[in-house]
Amino acid sequence: MSDDRHWRPTGNPWVVAWVVTLAVFMEILDTTIVNVALPHIAGTVSASYDESTWVLTSYLVANGIVLPISAFLGRVFGRKQYFLLCIAMFTVCSFLCGISTELWQIILFRVLQGFFGGGLQPVQQSVLLDYFKPEDRGKAFGLSSIAIIVAPVLGPTLGGWITDNYSWRWVFLINIPIGVLTLVAIYQLLEDPPWERRVKGRKLSIDFTGIGLIALGLGCLQVMLDRGEDDDWFSSNFIRLFAVLTAVGIVGAVYWLLYAKKPVVDLRCLKDRNFAVSSLLMAGMAMILYGSSVAIPQLAQQELGYTATLSGLVMSPGAILIVLSIPLVIKLMPIVQTRWLVAFGFTLLALAFVYSSRLVPNVDYLTLVMMRSAQSIGLGFLFVPLTTVAYITLAPKLNADASALFTMFRNVAGSVGISLSTAAITERSQVHSAYMVHNMSPLNEQFQQAVNTSAAAIRDFSLQIGDPLQIATGKMYQQMIIQSRIMSYIDVFSICAVVAFILIPFCLLLSPVKSEGSVGAH
Repeated sequence: MSDDRHWRPTGNPWVVAWVVTLAVFMEILDTTIVNVALPHIAGTVSASYDESTWVLTSYLVANGIVLPISAFLGRVFGRKQYFLLCIAMFTVCSFLCGISTELWQIILFRVLQGFFGGGLQPVQQSVLLDYFKPEDRGKAFGLSSIAIIVAPVLGPTLGGWITDNYSWRWVFLINIPIGVLTLVAIYQLLEDPPWERRVKGRKLSIDFTGIGLIALGLGCLQVMLDRGEDDDWFSSNFIRLFAVLTAVGIVGAVYWLLYAKKPVVDLRCLKDRNFAVSSLLMAGMAMILYGSSVAIPQLAQQELGYTATLSGLVMSPGAILIVLSIPLVIKLMPIVQTRWLVAFGFTLLALAFVYSSRLVPNVDYLTLVMMRSAQSIGLGFLFVPLTTVAYITLAPKLNADASALFTMFRNVAGSVGISLSTAAITERSQVHSAYMVHNMSPLNEQFQQAVNTSAAAIRDFSLQIGDPLQIATGKMYQQMIIQSRIMSYIDVFSICAVVAFILIPFCLLLSPVKSEGSVGAH
């Protein structure tokens, strides 16, 4: 109604913002904290490592399905009640995962955990949109960005430390005190705005077709992305089947949601240019963020021999830089047009990955930290401005649907980034090995000279037992494998730089607004 825009919550918005963000931090942390515990889980429940990866896949599938329909579920139950339900069941499922004794039990409870956890992020964003005026949203989203960007980085480090010092079960059980605390606080503090209360009182029709198509498309997409590398992508009948089902589900869902009278999620949000462009840019940022966040710990552990804790410490300074850069970005937003801040952020990101592509096999810890820190500075200039400008021209009644779609684009793009980066590392290392092995031939004079020199050194200065020539050849082969792997990481960083450069022109499609939302400010 006419008074909707003048509604203000009775409680302190910042206290509510901290509480809802704590719940989201807990949920996002759970997407990565389990990664390093998988070998321990597999050993406890007598399963193979490949079977244990379904602990991750099942969570991502359920999470991806519920994200776009979370706004509808919020209207059915009421936003506050739905948020409370999600926190309560996420906490219960965390407890059940922690006490499980068989793999099928963990997978079942992870599905439920992902289903209820997926509703937290969209609801949190819609709460921030409703609780804060447009000029204060940048600060609120700055707080939110700490959870969304720092939690995936902290997850593997915290998970490795808990698993090494206690038990993998505490990776799940640690959620219980946080869940209980946020549940009590949300019950006391959160209130629904008048337009949410009006919707709650109505009898809503359930769009079973839309829900079914979304579940089919996004569920199969997550399975395909998560299992694609292990099953050799489209050479597998399993992956081809899920690719077809993904296309059918997503294309069918888009068509249905555009033409249905009462769709489960309103795609009219995408008619708003700021929201559509911001969603595209956020998806691109998420692909780069999550793809590099997986590549660097993998590089540190598998190629450089770092422990899980030490590889996490490589990421930590970058996370700190993001937290420190956000207040600066928030101060700049009322002064500089948001689109220029975003363009600057992607430029920094692209240049950082150009710098990272100078990677060498004997890279030291400090250089690796510098590379990740350089990548992180650009991220600080992207998340808050993009999230703020996305909603600046949207009607308040579309906030819930827009939050669900915005979060879905970010998470799905992040999954794509993870899958593509891990697949590229494997594939490109094989390509580089195939090229380099041609030079490892008795007909190559330089190779033979290097082997003979190494063999002479082994024979004269080493106590190794065996044929020095064979030992030297083996060492050369090991060096070739190491170099091909490092070159594959260079390729991944180069691709990230290209994607960031490509996205810069799209920033100019955003409206020339500042954080106050005044169009044409400059």
